[in-house]
Amino acid sequence: MTLPKIGNLAPTFILNNQNGDTIELKQFRGKKNVVVYFYPRAKTPGCTVQACGIRDHKAEFDKRDTAVFAISPDSVKKLKNFEVEPSKKDPASLNFDLLSDEDHAVAEQYGVWGLKKFMGKESMGILRTTFIIDKEGCLLKSLDLKDFKTKTHHDIVLACLDELL
Repeated sequence: MTLPKIGNLAPTFILNNQNGDTIELKQFRGKKNVVVYFYPRAKTPGCTVQACGIRDHKAEFDKRDTAVFAISPDSVKKLKNFEVEPSKKDPASLNFDLLSDEDHAVAEQYGVWGLKKFMGKESMGILRTTFIIDKEGCLLKSLDLKDFKTKTHHDIVLACLDELL
């Protein structure tokens, strides 16, 4: 799969969030910058660390006039459970939208559905990737696991926003 080209309009999508509400990327055009990050599965250690980093720095994203969306192939019900209780140590709710892409059609549009290797096994799944989209809907940057760790993802994305906007 191929990532969408930087400088082009970001592939549009309409997905349901953890509450079953419809979120359409186009509704943010002309209003907010957008960070879209794809993660493999809700309620796993790395995904929880990544989500909590975004949650804990939401004010920093707000200062940059940026909405954050996390997309996974999980069902709305599973996302709701993740949203309510991201970890046993910190049961505070997440403060941004988790989007359900159960048929991974949006992940395929963004070129992040592919062959993964984990513990010696190969399978198809989400390749952890982040996209930064400006207010006009153009892709400014993509980041993958060679660019960040789940623990520092929020710091890297905020630094990119500062550099690009």
